[in-house]
Amino acid sequence: MPMYSHSSNASRGRAWAIFAVCTLGFNLSMFFRVSIPVISPDLSRDLNLTASQLGDISAAFFYGFAVCQIPLGMALDRLGVRWVMPAVGLVAVIGAGLFATATTPGMAVAARALMGVGMSCNLMGPLYLFTIWFPPARFATIAGLYMSLGAIGQLCATTPLVFMSQALGWRGSFWLITGLVLLQILAQVVIIRDRPAGMEPLPVVWENPLKGMGRLIKMASFWVISLGQFFRYGCTLALLGLWGGPYLIYALGLNQIQTGNALLAAALGAIAGMPFFGRLSDSVLRTRKWVVIPALFGLMLLFLLLGFLPHGITPWVMYVVMFVMGLASSPGQLMYAHIRELVPSHLSARAMTGTNLFVMLGPAMVMQVSGLLVFIEPDAITSAGDLWGVWLFMAAGLGLAGGAYLFLPDSQVVKKNRDSAGA
Repeated sequence: MPMYSHSSNASRGRAWAIFAVCTLGFNLSMFFRVSIPVISPDLSRDLNLTASQLGDISAAFFYGFAVCQIPLGMALDRLGVRWVMPAVGLVAVIGAGLFATATTPGMAVAARALMGVGMSCNLMGPLYLFTIWFPPARFATIAGLYMSLGAIGQLCATTPLVFMSQALGWRGSFWLITGLVLLQILAQVVIIRDRPAGMEPLPVVWENPLKGMGRLIKMASFWVISLGQFFRYGCTLALLGLWGGPYLIYALGLNQIQTGNALLAAALGAIAGMPFFGRLSDSVLRTRKWVVIPALFGLMLLFLLLGFLPHGITPWVMYVVMFVMGLASSPGQLMYAHIRELVPSHLSARAMTGTNLFVMLGPAMVMQVSGLLVFIEPDAITSAGDLWGVWLFMAAGLGLAGGAYLFLPDSQVVKKNRDSAGA
């Protein structure tokens, strides 16, 4: 994988322009991921959805996203980002338009899957570019800033989407987003370049593309980090992308605006947490492992807490709880940095996309499994206890992931920095 090389002011300006246009794409991806809860009452009514079908629609995005990750890593290693990302993004335009016109649950599932495919390059593609356009020592910080700013898209899928859907309807809202996706793709074509001017590309080695993956899947660290990503992101998105709406509205008695505000608080927690944990890991504690582990166990305890909250709870209490949940779920970029720093450099893109496969499988599978643990329709939920099966399943998964992470070696990169700083 080509790495950063110091270049001119013009190239540094191009680097930040690439960062900006990629951030818009990541915002759209985050919006699509969690856009179901606040429109779920209208969506369920218009398409006559059951709880299981609502779970299928939410999960479809993540299955579409996940299935692309391994071939995407191979394509990025061989072809670069400039044309791969816009080409894949056009699929999201088709999916968003289809969702806006969906008249059956099957159409909505297919549309969400296409949106997932179309958004599948908006994390790994930019992370690949950042290793070329920015210094290696700043990777975790740049990635944290990128993911933090991208979480604005998650924010837009909360209270702003409530207001937009009240003004335009959920279908009109998605037509508007479809146009925005198309504009963002055009900006990618104009701005993105695979490397600075004068930087020679690495020669393409036409080896068996599964050779590197075979080595990767033999590494225990790959599986431990992937397990952590699976449950960290899967449980968080199952709450924010599916059960948050029914839980907050029916179990706790919040209205639609208060529900949007609570989900907004979680997005703000994630926005605050990603650069904070990136800085904490890179410069203060100089560790990946001992920042990630407390976050996993903390998130586990917070999911258990959800089962005890009473109907009629003061909204501001719920805003604080959701903010802290967003904060605890946010150090995922450290896990990308961690696996990248534990594998040989020529496997770094495949390692990150391989791990990202589990990031996207997590929400899809957790959503579907949790749907089987809710034995009543969403509008029949009357208390947090009606979702105890969901909370216990999520807490158990996060506890397993945190326990496994205890046995993982720390990053040698940050360990060397820590040791040299202490010398």
